[in-house]
Amino acid sequence: MRRSLSFLASALLVLALGAPATAADGDDGSEGFTIKDPGITESSGLAASRQHKGIYWTHNDQDEGAYLYAIDSKTGDTVARITMTGVGTPRDIEAISIGPDNEIYVGDIGDNDGVVWDFVWIYRLPEPKELKDQTVKATQYVVKYSDGPRDAESLVVHPKTGRVYIIDKQEDGGHLYDGPTQLSTSGTNVFKPVAPIDLWTTDAAFSPDGGQLAVRGYFGGIAYEWNDGKPKRQGRLSVPLQGQGESVTYTPDGSTLLYGTEGEQSPVEAGSVPGAEDGKSPSGDGSSAADGDGDDARSNDNLTRAALALGAGLVILYGLRKLFRRGT
Repeated sequence: MRRSLSFLASALLVLALGAPATAADGDDGSEGFTIKDPGITESSGLAASRQHKGIYWTHNDQDEGAYLYAIDSKTGDTVARITMTGVGTPRDIEAISIGPDNEIYVGDIGDNDGVVWDFVWIYRLPEPKELKDQTVKATQYVVKYSDGPRDAESLVVHPKTGRVYIIDKQEDGGHLYDGPTQLSTSGTNVFKPVAPIDLWTTDAAFSPDGGQLAVRGYFGGIAYEWNDGKPKRQGRLSVPLQGQGESVTYTPDGSTLLYGTEGEQSPVEAGSVPGAEDGKSPSGDGSSAADGDGDDARSNDNLTRAALALGAGLVILYGLRKLFRRGT
């Protein structure tokens, strides 16, 4: 995947400040946790299990094999490593989502540092009923876009219909692409753009009831009312400032959003859900995150922190350039 100067600057500042991870007190992960597995250094997707309480699935951006990891949010430890069989060697796995009937969908949809692929892959497998290291046979689908190759890091599966969607990653905003009603293994599955997404998107997730789509980027996020497949913007998300914000998921009850990042000992941090009331999933009634002073203040605070991070990071880079020039 491509890296920008602005992202590098913010990452340098986060490293310098040593941002603390959120403590894991809730047994469902709703208060956040830290991924402790030393083998997970590029967590690039996150999905809450619906049949194993407090378990979250993740994967590395680029790994030595077709692996998925089940993380216990109470401890941050890996309790199962799944090796997918029946698929080729992954190129750049960027996203994970859970659809109906506890089926896991994995998006091998990244551009791997700018390499252009004529097609990408989606893998589908049943979520294991028993959490232990094991191999699980997956189904592999070939995917193309109707308007040509593109980089993408976001794959979501609607929890009611099972339809698969991809959001491409463009700095000036991308599009939501929908696939066929049912994916086919016998040919190429063509995904078509259906709605603009006003964000440089690194991940997305459906609420458990399918009524809301949360889309995140490095420094912000947007909540959309699903609106029968025609997303309607609700408002901003309170996305925490992270070193390289790569993932988002709802808790199983839909009351909290969790945001993940790459890196060793990477924190997963909790955030509020626009429109959620009494600890329940958002109703999709069109309420906006901007309607609440609390959410708006948190969003503005995050934007301010991001701006400060960018400025400080650029100063660091400028100083390093001067130092290197003096040494030559």
